[in-house]
Amino acid sequence: MIAVGLLCVIIFSLFSPLMASLAGDISKYLGAGNVQLLIKFALIGCLIYLLRGIAQYGQDSLMAKVAFSVTLDLRKRVYAHLLRVGAGYTQTVQTGDLAYRLTEDVDRVAEVVYKFFHQFIPCTLQLILILGYLIWVNWQLTISVFILAPIIAIIVGWFGNKLQKFSLRSQNRTSDLASLITEFTGNMRSIQSFAAEDYANYRFGQEAELNYQAKYSTENLKAFQFPIISLIQAVSILFLFVLAGWQISLGNLTGSNFVSYAIAIALLIDPISMTTGNFNDIKQAEASVDRVFELLKIPVTIIEKANAIELPRITGQIDYQHVSFGYTPDQPILKSFDLKIQPGETIALVGASGAGKSTILSLLNRFHDVSSGSISIDGIDIRDVTLKSLRRQIGIVPQDTVLLSGSIAQNIAFGQTEFDIKAVEAAAKIANAHQFISQLSQGYYTYVGEKGTTLSGGQKQRIAIARAVLFNPRILILDEATSALDSESEALVQEALERIMADRTVFIIAHRLATVRKADRILVIENGEIIEAGTHPELLDKTGRYAQFYARQFSQ
Repeated sequence: MIAVGLLCVIIFSLFSPLMASLAGDISKYLGAGNVQLLIKFALIGCLIYLLRGIAQYGQDSLMAKVAFSVTLDLRKRVYAHLLRVGAGYTQTVQTGDLAYRLTEDVDRVAEVVYKFFHQFIPCTLQLILILGYLIWVNWQLTISVFILAPIIAIIVGWFGNKLQKFSLRSQNRTSDLASLITEFTGNMRSIQSFAAEDYANYRFGQEAELNYQAKYSTENLKAFQFPIISLIQAVSILFLFVLAGWQISLGNLTGSNFVSYAIAIALLIDPISMTTGNFNDIKQAEASVDRVFELLKIPVTIIEKANAIELPRITGQIDYQHVSFGYTPDQPILKSFDLKIQPGETIALVGASGAGKSTILSLLNRFHDVSSGSISIDGIDIRDVTLKSLRRQIGIVPQDTVLLSGSIAQNIAFGQTEFDIKAVEAAAKIANAHQFISQLSQGYYTYVGEKGTTLSGGQKQRIAIARAVLFNPRILILDEATSALDSESEALVQEALERIMADRTVFIIAHRLATVRKADRILVIENGEIIEAGTHPELLDKTGRYAQFYARQFSQ
């Protein structure tokens, strides 16, 4: 597409000196009364404009397609990279900033690609061809006029560098504003609950003011630039007429040549203005390019081996062998951690917040890699298998179920572009969700808004369980799955959980010990170590840390 577009650019640019030459030829015969010759010249001019218009359409259409193709490819590539980087990064950055980079910044890159091929190259080519024509008509006049060209180049370069700095500041301010809007609109109920509307208005006003100042500074600099460039151009044209009169008086330039020369100079004005504007746009877009490619430079910490295998259907035996890990090297969470779990066993992890319970299971999913030691499933090191085949066999029912915008059915069949609605309904029945879904206005096709705010906590949890049932994992992780529910919802969810726990290897993370009493083994985790292990009755008989937790919760 670029090759064909550039061919159209060359054809379009070649017509500029032809038009100037034709204008000079016409001026010779204007007073001669040769109507037939003038008609011939007029027809040739129409043909030139027609062919020039076709070439211009070709360059505009093809270069637009190139620019939008680049946008699409870049946006897909950045988003795919973010998915590979994972939640560890995306949870530490502002959502609004990421959204701005994937939309506005990528669009700015595309805009520059389009202008570079559609305007910058054609204008540069036109400048070269017209300049060559001017030198051919009268080289003394041309050299004299273009003494001012370096001055224009220096001024444009200085303004361009300033614009790049101003644009980076402006785009960062816009990202901050978008992040604040995302944060505040997502927590509107909390703002109203604490009567914090004045505070939210104040914060928004501050960010909006900073955004305004940054944008105005950029546009003010551009507004200051154009009169200066225009003044230099005007001086150049006036200087041209003075020199042209001098050349005519010396006999080095005829009247018709001067007409042709003046038309060529007029044809230079638009390319010079557009080249100056494009240079400014390119310098402004450098900030966007840097911001987009910053995302692509984020290192991917979890990398599949080149010869990674597909994990076969597993039984659910898990083995942690001498596992050590820390989110930072100087603060280890697990130290030589050992744990062996049999297929179909239910393991409960209890302990204070920050003890390492979630970390143990994050490592199983390979959200992070162990610093030393190994984790194997059915005797296969999880680092030797593909991430998709590993995670497809591990289901999670989290404490806070995240629903995406879409239908109930789409949320249950999360991750599947095509699904069987009957299988979705069957999973919902097992999860005790079918009854409330059937009562919704459009049943399984009822639209769920962002984060599923129209549903109760218990309903969202049952959808999460239905999702896990449809997923049919061999390993199931229940992460505080009932902690935020009322007693009636908890009973429905607990009943559903007991159904799907059958014949699976299950991990239960819980602070409420009533939910772990039926586990095959309860592990008390403290500072990344197992300090107690056993069944519920065994641990109560030991009167150790678990018994203390239990007594504290059930003292009444």
